[in-house]
Amino acid sequence: MIRLECDYSEGAHPLIMERLLQSNLEQTIGYGEDPYCERADDLIKQACGVPAADVHFLVGGTQTNTTVISSILRPHQGVVAAESGHINVHESGAIEATGHKVLALPSADGKIRAAQVEALCLEHLNDPSREHMVQPGMVYVSQSTEKGTIYSRRELRELSKVCRRFELPLFMDGARLGYALAAEGNDLDLKEIARCCEVFYIGGTKVGALFGEAVVITAEKLKKDFRYLIKQKGGMLAKGRLLGIQFETLFQKDLYLEISKHAVELALHLREGLKTLGYSFLSESPTNQQFPILPDTLLRYLEKNYIFSFWAKPNDRQTAVRICTSWATPGEHIKQLLEDIRRFEADTPSNLSVQ
Repeated sequence: MIRLECDYSEGAHPLIMERLLQSNLEQTIGYGEDPYCERADDLIKQACGVPAADVHFLVGGTQTNTTVISSILRPHQGVVAAESGHINVHESGAIEATGHKVLALPSADGKIRAAQVEALCLEHLNDPSREHMVQPGMVYVSQSTEKGTIYSRRELRELSKVCRRFELPLFMDGARLGYALAAEGNDLDLKEIARCCEVFYIGGTKVGALFGEAVVITAEKLKKDFRYLIKQKGGMLAKGRLLGIQFETLFQKDLYLEISKHAVELALHLREGLKTLGYSFLSESPTNQQFPILPDTLLRYLEKNYIFSFWAKPNDRQTAVRICTSWATPGEHIKQLLEDIRRFEADTPSNLSVQ
């Protein structure tokens, strides 16, 4: 069975496993204060061009989002996000469980725009009964989005400008940041992200690590006591060096970006192959996530050998699925998938292939 439903089905990059094994019986201090975390910290600061930033290593995305967001918001505030944002849809109400509301904005492509944030803030400020409402306290975006789209340099700069005008920290969820940086048409890099965002994180779980996310805090006012909050939220890993080793390895010799390119290249090859066969997509994604709309008959044929994620049901004969490639996806899997789809098309009468 070939699993293409997500980008964290595999373990870790072989170099990471090698480094973990080499250091397995080494004794270090705990809680992220070891030499491996220190070196990973330095490498990330160099890559982001922010020597004064604080870098913290946490285990997973939901834990990271909850810890960061709850550390920033005051009790009466909420976090602004796209309606399809991970914190609004796929985190079991984790943000709400901390006592904060997700202020969701409509978005067809998974992105929110500066004008939307500006309108929301002005609406709140101009409401004579605003103290009865949840106050926008920060803005959350993800790169790439849940729909596989990416923010451009211009879009992020405009968003940052509006956020700073209204004193809203801008937080970027970078669970798939490697794939966004490697995406077709991307014009953002870590340095620009660090200039635009008060806090962001670099995802490892989906991009080559066994687990782990690296939080980068650039705003001085958000740094204070963050380690207390990591501990309070259960995120302070006793064997912190396990995180440090992984990010130290990922940020040596551009490994993080190189393995991300592999996933994106395969995804784009799949996209072009499906377009050639006449299939359309739910969204135009330049990243490792693709959302083709396929006939249900084809999906029943493929389910014997492949696993995808259900995404939407545009009509009673077709289904939009998410197909994810990862840093470890063999090229042969994508080649075989396209061959199987071509074989289905050749063997199935045209009047039946869309049923």
